[in-house]
Amino acid sequence: MSKIELSPDAKSSIVEKIQDYFESELAQEIGQFDAEFLLDFFTREVGAYYYNQGLYDARAIFEERLSTIDDDIYAIEKEVK
Repeated sequence: MSKIELSPDAKSSIVEKIQDYFESELAQEIGQFDAEFLLDFFTREVGAYYYNQGLYDARAIFEERLSTIDDDIYAIEKEVK
């Protein structure tokens, strides 16, 4: 699997969320560098789990839609005498 890459805007937004979380939930201040370091760690070590779950969810939707299309095709089948 290729490395998970976040856009600069997404990374910046997530870093802010990490900083806000540390401040509101843990009453600790975390700097931008430390928050980025933490984000990089989770992206590298945990990101694949979330990525794979997204694929599983997409696959389930695809299979559901494919089943519907299959049903629709059988519904328009003409009777042969």
